[in-house]
Amino acid sequence: MGTLLVKNIHTLVTMDEARREIKNGALFVRDNIIEQVDTTTALRDTAADNVLDLNGRHVVLPGLVNTHHHFYQTLTRAVPAAQSCDLFHWLQTLYPMWAKLTSEGVYASAQMAAAELILSGCTTASDHLYIFPNDCTLDDEIRAVQDIGLRFHASRGSMSVGESQGGLPPDSLVEKEQDILKDSQRLIEQYHDNSRHAMTRIVLAPCSPFSVSPELMRESAAMARSYAGVRLHTHLAENKSDVEYSLNKFGLRPGDYAESVGWLGEDVWHAHCVQLSDSAIEKFAKSGTGVAHCPCSNMRLASGIAPIRKMLNQGVAVSIGVDGAASNDASNLLQETRTAFLVARVRELDAAAMTAREALEMATLGGAKVLGRDDIGALAPGMAADFIAFNIDTPALVGSHHDVVAGLIFCQPPAVDYSFINGKKVVDQGQLVTLALPALIETCHKLAKKMCA
Repeated sequence: MGTLLVKNIHTLVTMDEARREIKNGALFVRDNIIEQVDTTTALRDTAADNVLDLNGRHVVLPGLVNTHHHFYQTLTRAVPAAQSCDLFHWLQTLYPMWAKLTSEGVYASAQMAAAELILSGCTTASDHLYIFPNDCTLDDEIRAVQDIGLRFHASRGSMSVGESQGGLPPDSLVEKEQDILKDSQRLIEQYHDNSRHAMTRIVLAPCSPFSVSPELMRESAAMARSYAGVRLHTHLAENKSDVEYSLNKFGLRPGDYAESVGWLGEDVWHAHCVQLSDSAIEKFAKSGTGVAHCPCSNMRLASGIAPIRKMLNQGVAVSIGVDGAASNDASNLLQETRTAFLVARVRELDAAAMTAREALEMATLGGAKVLGRDDIGALAPGMAADFIAFNIDTPALVGSHHDVVAGLIFCQPPAVDYSFINGKKVVDQGQLVTLALPALIETCHKLAKKMCA
């Protein structure tokens, strides 16, 4: 891959321990690893195989980290029958459509979601695939994301408790628990890479308390913890119906249920947590359990606004997730970060409840922490060469040059001008270079029409 020098950066946001923001900054990369971070003047004599001169017109940041998504839902956006539904009714409306998903659909939708994420500044994503009808496998999604070049934490989701057993999903979409565990082990042993700067890791992710048994939760946790670096993820306390189900089914609130099945700890992060109790927040903080905050989906489904300020104040690791492409209905991670910033202020009725830089920190370092990574989320020597560049000379950012970093959050979110993942250029002057986007869009349109027919 050789060496790369990126110079004349208007503002280089490092997110390092000192949270340095370097004016007229520069980055030197060897292969896929950052070697030097300094001013352009300090690195002016550094020889490199490739030089990217940004001419003082860009702000550069660590790549954003998306910690909760459902890529396949890209094919079922804005479905009329689901436009005014809360979570449970939304799921019940869409399950029959998702039952038509095929291997081709998994591959194409994953690439479409990854493309949208990358163009919004994402360089690492975790996706939660929990339905496997027809010929679908998690392998299809892994292959799709590897082909586009996104750093990926693939979550082997699952549903095992159907309607006949008191669960929410139809019986036709659930799997036998032994089959789930067997496939989980296969995927870990085939794809999981726990080395530093790894591009692919596996997560075990039973879908939710209302779609799997406590036994599957416990056995999944035991399996994950028998392998180095395999983490655990699920939905938790997403809305009031979620809480009511947990109380009626298990006699426990969601946070207490998670604790009862061994799902607290530094190797666990939960999506949403909108209705998480104060006592559960304390347990999350003490145990190191993380949260994926998904504000757009939570608003779209009228689930509420998660108490993120309270979580951060108590030391909970909080990250950003765009959630399902059919419950958001977008995969724009910078937009999601801006929304998280705004709703925190609304929830607390306090214009100082969250700053722009705190929001960006959740989207970078926060994401790295919940995914268990110390090699992404910041730009410093030894870190992965995952970085993004936004052109500040755009209409959306006019007038924000006195603080272009805050402008990325306060103003309309721009698309990235450049993106490098693992040292490789994936976006060049706003254009995705790792696949033909028009052909992919056409394929996704055809597949979406079939699923929603």
